[in-house]
Amino acid sequence: MNTPLFTPTNLNGLQLPNRLAVAPMTRVSASPEGHANSTMARYYERFARGGFGLLITEGIYTDAAYSQGYFRQPGLSDREQARAWQPVVKAIQGAGGRVIAQLMHAGALSQFNRFRDHTAGPSSIRPRGTQMTAYGGEGEYPVPRAMADADIAEAIRGFARAALLAMEVAGFDGVEIHGANGYLLDQFMTGHTNARTDRWGGTLAHRAQLTVEVVRAVRQMLGASAPVGVRISQGKVNDFGHKWPEAEAGAARVFGALAQSGIDYLHVTELEAWRPAFGDAGPSLLQLARRHAPGIAIVANGSLHDPLRAEAALADGADFVALGRGALSNPDWPKRLKEGRALAAFDPALLSPVGDIKPVEQQR
Repeated sequence: MNTPLFTPTNLNGLQLPNRLAVAPMTRVSASPEGHANSTMARYYERFARGGFGLLITEGIYTDAAYSQGYFRQPGLSDREQARAWQPVVKAIQGAGGRVIAQLMHAGALSQFNRFRDHTAGPSSIRPRGTQMTAYGGEGEYPVPRAMADADIAEAIRGFARAALLAMEVAGFDGVEIHGANGYLLDQFMTGHTNARTDRWGGTLAHRAQLTVEVVRAVRQMLGASAPVGVRISQGKVNDFGHKWPEAEAGAARVFGALAQSGIDYLHVTELEAWRPAFGDAGPSLLQLARRHAPGIAIVANGSLHDPLRAEAALADGADFVALGRGALSNPDWPKRLKEGRALAAFDPALLSPVGDIKPVEQQR
């Protein structure tokens, strides 16, 4: 099939055979100590063999303090965890894919942390919603402790050190900073979870500053040559329908600040990427990102598993299309499209009763 989705490109020098990526998806299949393993290697390798040019990992916790969010979540908080990623990375690269490590700090949404017996976030405000049972949670989220300046500095250092371990020890091809879906950086950016009155609170520009500082710390640690991106969303895992109250003006400020921070790409995710970002009409969040972050590559994510939707996302300004559910059901989605074969529908059993990697997903 002739489609722009198969056009080769590069991301800050990283050569990629097409515009198709696997979106980050929590799979809670690491060891209790946060080590990646052979189950994960086989799972990720399937996507590369199936034709995806780029894979973005599940969220990887970054430090031995407050960043871990889930039991059996993989980490990059020390060299031993980084070395455990090496076989996974080599399997992906050996199958022709390239892989980016998504670096994540759960903050107040942590459901399990083997390093701390309490959670921490921008303010002592209980998160909305309830914990996710698919990832081992139950009941309300606890009220987090408000992070002190030392905690914030530790979180920034954790991102930077994890980025270095990802590139120099594990062998990843780039890193993505998780600033979306209600986790720590998103908590700082969101008005109803950030009631601070210091430099990290108040206006949207101040609330977005932590994400910018993390980008700068990571860029300083890695230098200019490593691909670095940021994932951004409105909705959150505990508040799917959330919309930025600042609307288009807020989007312009956020995307503009991130575009100037030193990133190579923005990963924009919505439930349905083509929908208007605010209200019943107007531009999508993808289109707003394209408008306010000129010169920055855009990864679009959100129910784009239909090939026509994926192509339309490119027309709307995306450089890459990232598939989640579509990739889970079709780890060979690019090959199927190229060969004109039918795509399988998403099977909810892949994420229930626990969202871990199922035996069928380890098949070679």
